[in-house]
Amino acid sequence: MKKLYWRSRAVSRTKVALVAMCALGGLALVEVVKVRKAQPYLKEKLAASRLARDAMEAVKAERVARHTPIDPETDPAQSGIVGLVISPITTNTASLATKQTSVNPNFAAVAVDLLRRAGVQDGDAVAVGCSGSFPALNIATMAAIQTLGLKPAVISSVSSSQWGANDPGFVWLDMERLLHGKGMLSFRSVAASRGGIEDTAVGLSKQGKQLLDEAIARNGIPALKPKNYAESVNQRMALYAERSGGARIKAYINVGAGAASVGSRIGRRLFKPGLNRTAPKGASAADSVMVRFVHDGVPVINLLHVEALAQTYGFPLQPAAVPVVGEGRAFVRQQYNRWLALAVLVAIGTMLVLGLRSGLSIPLTGIAAPQKPSEPPEPIL
Repeated sequence: MKKLYWRSRAVSRTKVALVAMCALGGLALVEVVKVRKAQPYLKEKLAASRLARDAMEAVKAERVARHTPIDPETDPAQSGIVGLVISPITTNTASLATKQTSVNPNFAAVAVDLLRRAGVQDGDAVAVGCSGSFPALNIATMAAIQTLGLKPAVISSVSSSQWGANDPGFVWLDMERLLHGKGMLSFRSVAASRGGIEDTAVGLSKQGKQLLDEAIARNGIPALKPKNYAESVNQRMALYAERSGGARIKAYINVGAGAASVGSRIGRRLFKPGLNRTAPKGASAADSVMVRFVHDGVPVINLLHVEALAQTYGFPLQPAAVPVVGEGRAFVRQQYNRWLALAVLVAIGTMLVLGLRSGLSIPLTGIAAPQKPSEPPEPIL
């Protein structure tokens, strides 16, 4: 019995090349023709960023009124938020590029995004640790909290690294009081520490420590005076619990690299920038406010590693001018056009099917009938 199968001829190389070129063209089309999609909580993000912009402008106006010069080399955006290279309350060295990148009101939208992703709802209680090293990020965080109507307990450290709020006469607490007086913020820090090493300004001169104490006193903020690092962490945790009034704290926001907040240098490296829901491996070896909160199941929002955050949200590094509100992927993202991608896929699939069919011979169907064996001839009588 013999069977007949399909017998294919070789597909034309010209057709293969044509399909390949169309596929590449379709891929290029999908990559180029994208759609802009508004991100969640756009209204709140824009409102918070506008408030942050207005607050930064108010701080700049105050600095100008104090006749404090703005250095165009260190502050090319003329923001008035970048501080001094050195002062009696400067704790350590820092990256100028990082400080320049932080002066962006759209970081308020980042704070809104991270708070919402952490599950924080309007009216929830949050704990905040601010550092004098990043006044612009402090402002952005406060603007997000104000916009969402949260109930914050803010503890600030006054000293600053290079190019932060390190003007002894105009520290972060002074900026905060200014914004509160103008009605931009409805809350202020509930306590403040000297900051720096051990959160007690270890290494600063006697004059520097006195200036920090005077800054806390003139702003009418209760002073934390821990004897050492461990006591600072304990005092902060106790104060957060007291100020929450029994309500569960829904998130802890760390701004900068305050000693008691982030812990040692190891602690700074362990927590990623942005939202941290679980403790990173090795976190237990470095006690800090962040570690304690995350171990208690409280989401930690880490506003540190500014360049990484800026790249994630599409913000410029070291902008030559203060960025316009609404710029960046925190507001709108470019995404692939799914319908276009589907159309290209269908078109390529159709071309492949048609090309293959045209390259096949017409099949013969059925099975050949077996031939009947011939009968032997009759014998001759």
